[in-house]
Amino acid sequence: MVTFINRFTVHASPEEFEKTSADTGRYVADRDGFPRYTLHQHAEDPTRWVNIAHWCDAHAFRAAAGAPSFPQHAAAARKPSTSEPGLYVPRQHVLGERAATEDR
Repeated sequence: MVTFINRFTVHASPEEFEKTSADTGRYVADRDGFPRYTLHQHAEDPTRWVNIAHWCDAHAFRAAAGAPSFPQHAAAARKPSTSEPGLYVPRQHVLGERAATEDR
């Protein structure tokens, strides 16, 4: 599993950014090796957002990002924002004690 994290500073309306993000989400949802993503807006600064996309492996991510139809989605996401993308590998996972007992 790898995680693609993209931090955005949004210069347009939140609604416009959410729409372009939803369009990209629908596009990647159909790609091999893509289980899920979440879009987060900063709790105190409405211009700061984070997209966290999980991929089965780096190959699946690169295949999706290298598809001929992907650049139009990337360009649409960059239009209302600036971003800092990166592909990350998980190193630690902590589950709270209460969460561990609630799962049983």
